[in-house]
Amino acid sequence: MVPFPRVTVSGNAIATMASPHMITGCPFVPPGGNGPCVTAQWLVGAVRVTAGGMPVLLQSSVATCAPTGTPLNIILTQTRVIGT
Repeated sequence: MVPFPRVTVSGNAIATMASPHMITGCPFVPPGGNGPCVTAQWLVGAVRVTAGGMPVLLQSSVATCAPTGTPLNIILTQTRVIGT
């Protein structure tokens, strides 16, 4: 993951759809045994909020994990800023 350091929320750089995200500690192995999730590629980000020309990631953003192809579950996010 490469955060966008020019924009921060509560002192932390935000994330955009610009790069895939690394996943660690995924225990999920789907039927067929193609292994646990290693990376996630974002498919849907903010519609009206961008940083550096890229949509920012929101709690409602959608990603697909590789190599499993399963949807990514967003568990934790900041709650001070809301975007659409």
